[in-house]
Amino acid sequence: MTVRVAAIADLHMRPIVAGKFRPAFLQLAEHADVLLLAGDLTEGGRMVEAELLCAELDRVPIPMVGVLGNHDHDRKQGYRIAAMLTAHGVRMLEGDTVTLELAGVRVGIAGVMGGSGGYPGLPGDPDNANPEHRERMLRGPIDADILRQSLDTLDTDIRIALMHFSPVVETLLGEPIRIYPGLGCHELATAIDHGRADLALHGHAHAGTESGQTPGGVPVRNVSYPVLRRPYAVYTVEPTAAVA
Repeated sequence: MTVRVAAIADLHMRPIVAGKFRPAFLQLAEHADVLLLAGDLTEGGRMVEAELLCAELDRVPIPMVGVLGNHDHDRKQGYRIAAMLTAHGVRMLEGDTVTLELAGVRVGIAGVMGGSGGYPGLPGDPDNANPEHRERMLRGPIDADILRQSLDTLDTDIRIALMHFSPVVETLLGEPIRIYPGLGCHELATAIDHGRADLALHGHAHAGTESGQTPGGVPVRNVSYPVLRRPYAVYTVEPTAAVA
């Protein structure tokens, strides 16, 4: 009754890295039951990068679920990137959920991009920032509320929260402290705890740390490729909320 969850974020797909992940992705069935993609899948939201990404994920032998990251929206084409990925078999989430039957276990995944918003003791002021940063600072709490509601709808053996921005400070360790408020939002962690998630996954913090947990004890994993330094990480999750 164990589910093997492969996860990766921050592929930043562009010509120079095309083909880098594909050999490992094609062997995923040997190691995992599902692949979760936690945003910044393209370098700058260009359609040519999305095409390279789709080629990288073509015929991956296990179910795939993803969310977009901030860079996937750089050219305001996020909806087109999501549609392309959907056409290539990736279930893209934006405030909604998907339920999968994996290894005899019902697994529910709730996904949002998330946003900035900050953490207690590390203030961030959205009113003294450029328009793009202000939007991200406001989006964190909004997406946290959406995530909480989405998790609440899941009637499954396992619940997974998938996002791009970080819900906790622990997985930011290694980043400059001054930018912590822009890398995530503590209200995402509150939503994860309230929604009784068994595992939370994010990316975005390239210089962060892989492992952390919410105040309620939910395991949080930063699966940014620059942090993992491998094509994906695999975490084992059981209905009892045990995670490797």
